[in-house]
Amino acid sequence: MATIEVDALPENLETVNDFLAEQLMGHPMKLLMQLNLVVEEIFINIANYAYKDKVGKTRISCDMDSENHLITIVFEDEGIPFNPLEREDPDVTASAEEREIGGLGIFLTKKMMDDVRYENKNGTNRLTIIKKL
Repeated sequence: MATIEVDALPENLETVNDFLAEQLMGHPMKLLMQLNLVVEEIFINIANYAYKDKVGKTRISCDMDSENHLITIVFEDEGIPFNPLEREDPDVTASAEEREIGGLGIFLTKKMMDDVRYENKNGTNRLTIIKKL
């Protein structure tokens, strides 16, 4: 499993995307675009909310399981414990003006990925996304 650790700052998204592109080289562009969108949503939420007013680290790991045809990406941070999967899905039938702010990113993540899991263990948030190839 390849891992990168960066400061949880929005300006490090490009570094995270470059890491992901390197790990997924040779895979279809559609898959890369889906994963980039999901990774952006998750990373930016960590950068904006996990550490409040201080800067913390985020570890992102990517594993390619060619035997089972799976890509697993794990995000870890020591920020405020938060399980995004407990949040109620937004009402996507409502207009943008009527819809509550927030929640669309994790909703898209759950729709685009085949499995999404969260755990907090020993002060570490761990969000795992899995995509079947």
